Amino acid sequence: MSREPKIIAVIGGRECDRQVYEKAYTVGKAIAERGAVLVCGGKTGVMEAACRGAAEAGGLTIGILPGYDDREANKWVKIAIPTGVGIARNSIIACACHAAIAIDGSYGTLSEIAYCKQMDRPVVSLGSWKIEGVPQVESAEEALSFVFNDE
Repeated sequence: MSREPKIIAVIGGRECDRQVYEKAYTVGKAIAERGAVLVCGGKTGVMEAACRGAAEAGGLTIGILPGYDDREANKWVKIAIPTGVGIARNSIIACACHAAIAIDGSYGTLSEIAYCKQMDRPVVSLGSWKIEGVPQVESAEEALSFVFNDE
């Protein structure tokens, strides 16, 4: 994939604690500051935090929603795309991105990581699943460096 701007997925749980929320917010903000588009599942938790960070930094946020109603998106999603396909939307998120950052999360996040791997999308784990072939990082800066191929 060589289109510009880069589209970075932030994947993670629909529920999160304050520490995870801040991490996702920081990631979202930095994605926008680097001129990339943020794509996510468009709902609450990690998705909302990342969208908020990106939106507050003037970035474009896209929410790929499980249902039929664009009003189910969090208020920080600028483009809401209802799919009507439920959790199968996870494959759409993986397909739409250039790279992904997994933050916390549960089985939905695990499926998104798997789709990214199957579609040869680079994916990094920031406090998420420990999977062979998925780099583990400790900070938002390391995750961003990975998805933007910083040297």
